[in-house]
Amino acid sequence: MSWYYTPKPTVLPAEDFDASADANALRAAMKGMGTDEQAIIDILCARSNAQRMQILETYNSELDRDLIEDLKSELGGKFEDVIVALMLQPEKYLCKQLHKAMDGLGTNEEALIEILAPQTNEEIKKIVDCYEEMYSRPLAEHLCSETDGSFRRLLTMIIVGARDPQGTVDADLAVEQATQLYNAGEGKLGTDEEVFYKILAHASFDQLEIVFDEYKKQSGRTIEQAMKDELSGELYDALSAIVECVQMAPHFFAKRLHKAMDGAGTDDGSLIRIIVSRSEIDLQNVKDEYEQMYNKTLLSAVRNECSGDYKRALCALIGEA
Repeated sequence: MSWYYTPKPTVLPAEDFDASADANALRAAMKGMGTDEQAIIDILCARSNAQRMQILETYNSELDRDLIEDLKSELGGKFEDVIVALMLQPEKYLCKQLHKAMDGLGTNEEALIEILAPQTNEEIKKIVDCYEEMYSRPLAEHLCSETDGSFRRLLTMIIVGARDPQGTVDADLAVEQATQLYNAGEGKLGTDEEVFYKILAHASFDQLEIVFDEYKKQSGRTIEQAMKDELSGELYDALSAIVECVQMAPHFFAKRLHKAMDGAGTDDGSLIRIIVSRSEIDLQNVKDEYEQMYNKTLLSAVRNECSGDYKRALCALIGEA
């Protein structure tokens, strides 16, 4: 299965880890006049999330201070955003990002897609439980109030855990599903969107890979080509994100990173979110894919796009190798 790849992180647990020494070194970096930003980067960008959580606890118990509050008072701008993001457990961080995407005027549909499309049912369940705990509001309800139409129905299906478990495969059903997709799109006038989002939200990634192969056999075109002709807007973006994650998640994230840095200005929110959230999962795979796709390293792209401590923090998470 091509969506099975060996995930390679860029951030690993530090050897000879000492939470107390790190907590005291961080306090020293922020005490008195000025702040030693490099010391903060050297510690927090080179520890696993579990180790950072231990530092957080030790800082509080030994120094009777709140590390996140101290960091917020000493740091600023996008550098602060990176460091504070590192100090949250992964699902809490993603919940904050989902909330931010829906809070206030307008909705950041791209962020919703990027966070939700790649997740397995197990990961979705953690996010859903954590969201309600953090905001005393079900994620499904908040999503429904901020989105509409087929896009809303697709996201709702993803977060209620409609997807079959990993490894669920039925070759005969795949033939049938490929036919249903063809009949709902290329095989008729107009498009039956419901067929697309139901199959792509229900079937396991393993099953979808077989469905897409079968689709090509039956129609002579790829599922991406068909969807481009048949769908549009947020629904198209979300379904094509699922297709990309089925085929190769690091490719999907490499594309998002390139888009975040392409043209005038930088989408710092996406840049930080992807680098922080994938650093302990598969950021090395994303880096390899990025270099293959764009003929330059992710590190050099970030160095050209960002500056100061913000740049140094992201580059520390990306790693040199």
